[in-house]
Amino acid sequence: ATYGFQIDLNTSFTGEDSLDISLDAGNTTTSTKSVEEFDGNATVDRVEVDGVSYTFPLGGATVFVADNGDASALFTTACTYGGPTNTLDDCGNVNAGPSSGAVAFGTSYDFGNGFAAAFGYQSNSAESVGIMTEESKDSYALNGSYTGSNYGLSVTYSSQEDGVLSTSKEDTYTAFNAYYTPDSENLPSVSVGYEMGDDASKTTLDEVTSFFVGLQWDEVGPGSLGAAAGHSSTAEGTEEAYMYEVYYSYPVNDGMTITPVVYTKENITAGVDDTTGFLVKTSFSF
Repeated sequence: ATYGFQIDLNTSFTGEDSLDISLDAGNTTTSTKSVEEFDGNATVDRVEVDGVSYTFPLGGATVFVADNGDASALFTTACTYGGPTNTLDDCGNVNAGPSSGAVAFGTSYDFGNGFAAAFGYQSNSAESVGIMTEESKDSYALNGSYTGSNYGLSVTYSSQEDGVLSTSKEDTYTAFNAYYTPDSENLPSVSVGYEMGDDASKTTLDEVTSFFVGLQWDEVGPGSLGAAAGHSSTAEGTEEAYMYEVYYSYPVNDGMTITPVVYTKENITAGVDDTTGFLVKTSFSF
């Protein structure tokens, strides 16, 4: 048995800014399948500060700075699906929006009429290397989105440098996302995502793709029901390892939500069984 939990602390000084601190804990040294799919933490029974970020308005735009943050923190991904598993919760935008945690900053601007744009930067380098140097692992990302009354579109692009002077490789990714919410309450919202990219770390199979489609009914009894399928970072010329999931999220009271989910993840390795799991996520807010 394993456990993992995360506590997010948020406060504001002016009512328009936000100081966010995340605390993580877990009892494993490596990620098991269950902990991995729920973004669980492997801190060996320690409580660790996972990230500190500060977001504030500046000249009509919104700006953030962070330690162990994500370049995509202010990005808008056109997706209404709310599933809890790690493989599918990115809605197909797996690599284009950098989210590995690092020294990061970025900005976003709302143009009005549903249009918005954002920029993000992060560096996964040692302190001795610095940021924005030839040796640093820098990631730059752009995001543009449109949100209408019942549909939305977004495009995300990133360039990620490996920081190795002898090879100077660069990965590039582009992700397209869209959603549509029908006017009828009986029909689900539909979210789709597709990402393509060039992974410079691979010599022959350098093109990778991700795909996602998700359905969500917001009012099914006291909660919401969702189902999704997709694959993540599949190399060119290899078989897609699809994952399928169904979840139901319902509020027990004003401060607690319980989300059970069942999933199956294909394994394309010969002789290895597919992974099937049943997980329950409980979220508290106060």
